Amino acid sequence: MASFLPYGRQTITEADIASVAKVLRSPCLTQGPAVPAFEEALAQRVGARHGIAVNSATSALHIACLALQLGPGDRLWTTPITFVASANCGRYCGAEVDFVDIDPSTGLISLEALERKLQQADREGRLPKVLVPVHLCGTSCAMEPIASLARQYGVAVLEDASHAIGGRYQDQPVGDCRYSAITVFSFHPVKIITTGEGGLATTNAPQLAQRMADLRSHGITKDEERFERPAPGPWSYEQQDLGFNYRMTDLQAALGLSQLQRLEAIVAERQRLLEQYRLLLAGLPLRLLQIPDDVHSALHLAVIRLDNTSPVHHRQVFDGLRAAGVGVQLHYTPVHLQPYYRRLGFLIFRKQRLTPPTPSACRSTPVCRITTSRGWLTLSQPCWAHDATALPGHSAVRLGLRHHQCGWAGAGRCCGAPATPSERGRHSLDRYRSGLWQCGGSAGAPAAHSP
Repeated sequence: MASFLPYGRQTITEADIASVAKVLRSPCLTQGPAVPAFEEALAQRVGARHGIAVNSATSALHIACLALQLGPGDRLWTTPITFVASANCGRYCGAEVDFVDIDPSTGLISLEALERKLQQADREGRLPKVLVPVHLCGTSCAMEPIASLARQYGVAVLEDASHAIGGRYQDQPVGDCRYSAITVFSFHPVKIITTGEGGLATTNAPQLAQRMADLRSHGITKDEERFERPAPGPWSYEQQDLGFNYRMTDLQAALGLSQLQRLEAIVAERQRLLEQYRLLLAGLPLRLLQIPDDVHSALHLAVIRLDNTSPVHHRQVFDGLRAAGVGVQLHYTPVHLQPYYRRLGFLIFRKQRLTPPTPSACRSTPVCRITTSRGWLTLSQPCWAHDATALPGHSAVRLGLRHHQCGWAGAGRCCGAPATPSERGRHSLDRYRSGLWQCGGSAGAPAAHSP
């Protein structure tokens, strides 16, 4: 193979190298002037009041959740088609995590699914504290209606804009936090601009900014006006909370400052490449993910979905493109299908043609056994609905979601026997889409979905 085109990689100029070299020759490699300069420049670029730079977007998501007071007994919702960090940030805080279906045409959170899920959670007293909409591929979610729903139900919104620096929504920059408490960006080398590794959280709330700034550096402050005890001398500092070492170095910030100057040009080039993809792929049996009219996508990824949903066909296209030197990748394996989340109780029911047991057989030999672990529902055997001939095609299962007893709407009976509240299998029929191939090479389709 003469060359291999990866799905994403950094672009480093001589100006970038000079910026980093300047820091290397300076007295401060970390905790110097470059980090606050990068924070101020990026916050100004996106129209936010504050920016808090850290060593990764994962770290930014973590301290953002802590700043929003997410903790044990709380709930965080996000979408399943994302990198695991969008969900893991809630688990780091001891919160439960659940997922809201996507719109398969865009890959973004479905407003209809979100509204239904919030209504159900409100009735059951299981509303989330934090909602994390993901701007997949650099395309902003519909933040205005999301914010309206969040206000209605008292939910804090944390935008995961790891893909979306340089994007716009309603002609305003992603990250201005008009419709959210906090927005998080990523500067991993495959992203729009890079700091090597790094992330940044923007917010318009000074108290959230201060809280995140403290948490990124061990929970320590050197501001004597905030001390809880009189300072014995100018050397004093106080650890006022249990924080972390999530600091960004001045080397990283200098690279970010240099790259930020080319942000518009980088996004414009990605827009040009997308138009090329559209021309070259026209007439083929596939679809690009749609970009809403009120969104100017940063185009971190170009995702296509094949019309032929056969896994064998997907693999043939994937392997063929890889063999041709095109580094396609799958973004993403749905988070709830990862082993860690399956151990928390998320299950997959694949559609099967089976003969349901008779009511009398169910009463004498129950086949629906339900246990709970950490608040999640697990089924040790198939849970039948009376008169149903198939299991749901694809369901994540959790207590407190849509009440389809034994996995079928309106069944009202569990295996032919009356179901008590503790026996009811409450199956979410939200369609957690999977199989989105990205980078303009090949595409996937739902591996399974609910009826």
